[in-house]
Amino acid sequence: MAVSYTEALNAYRQAAQQAQRLGPNQPGQQGEQAGDPNAPSFGEVLRQESKEAIHTLEKGEKMSLAAAAGEANINDVVMAMSKAETTLQTVTAIRDKAVEAYKHVMRMPI
Repeated sequence: MAVSYTEALNAYRQAAQQAQRLGPNQPGQQGEQAGDPNAPSFGEVLRQESKEAIHTLEKGEKMSLAAAAGEANINDVVMAMSKAETTLQTVTAIRDKAVEAYKHVMRMPI
């Protein structure tokens, strides 16, 4: 799947904003391990990213409904559906990796 320049730029901006919110960490240290009490926990990050994924999917659905009603610009619809598709693929890949890790842990001898 080809990524447009604007999508790449937006992803870079989002990553930079998130890094700015989290603040600087020492190399090899993250969040609570680094002693930063303001750093979000893994659960908080997961919750925030889940909400953003759901919002992206809802926006794609709304745009497709607006297109079906003839009330939306086709470019906006294509962009929203592309972002929704990418988000769904990412969520599916993360789920598959989590299930794979769980199975690996369950196979470990005690």
